[in-house]
Amino acid sequence: MTSRGPGKRVRKTPVERRHEIVTTAARIGLTEGLECITLRRVAEELGVQSGLVGHYFPAADKLVAEAFTSATMTELDGLLPEWPARPGTTGAQDGAQDGAEGPGGGAARDPLGALRRFFGLISSDDFDDVSRLWLNARHLSRYRPVLREHVVEQELLWCRRIERVVAAGVETADFRCGDPWAAAVRILVAIDGTSAYINTSEEHRAGPLTGVARAVAETELGLPAGALEAAAG
Repeated sequence: MTSRGPGKRVRKTPVERRHEIVTTAARIGLTEGLECITLRRVAEELGVQSGLVGHYFPAADKLVAEAFTSATMTELDGLLPEWPARPGTTGAQDGAQDGAEGPGGGAARDPLGALRRFFGLISSDDFDDVSRLWLNARHLSRYRPVLREHVVEQELLWCRRIERVVAAGVETADFRCGDPWAAAVRILVAIDGTSAYINTSEEHRAGPLTGVARAVAETELGLPAGALEAAAG
């Protein structure tokens, strides 16, 4: 009987390895801050040589920028899944297909329900890490041009996602809004404005800031107060 030696280590494809590096960097950025993303730190997390990470990302700034985009894109897909672009919206610029399914799929799209879910999720503690990440990225983008490009791109993408839901709600007469894009921008500014206080202690920010972004959205969309609150239970 012959003994079999240890199995060969499976070599990852360049695409798989790059994705692994970016995902690991995104996790570090979310939990510790973008400043903590270094080639050495990512390599340590992966158990590889830093030279391997450097092969894919010779400049750490590029890795930081892609990690930011990865983290915020994952968050956006969970908060507000893609909706098809509507005639007259700017959303067609982000490359989505007009025939794409919205949240819930097919004819079951519910713009009001989608925004209720969205505001319910961003008001939870689970959204705190990504709020800190945005605050962190905006500060660093002043000094890092590559990161600044990614921040602007993500800001526009988040606005387009909101715009599409608003436009859909105007079509179904759920919302009254003359300019979905402008409303989306103001809604995102309200979200970002309240998130700017994420590092303030809970007792100082929880009460006064609870529901501010939601209230702005209700005003922008011609809804009565409380219309975008998630149903209890």
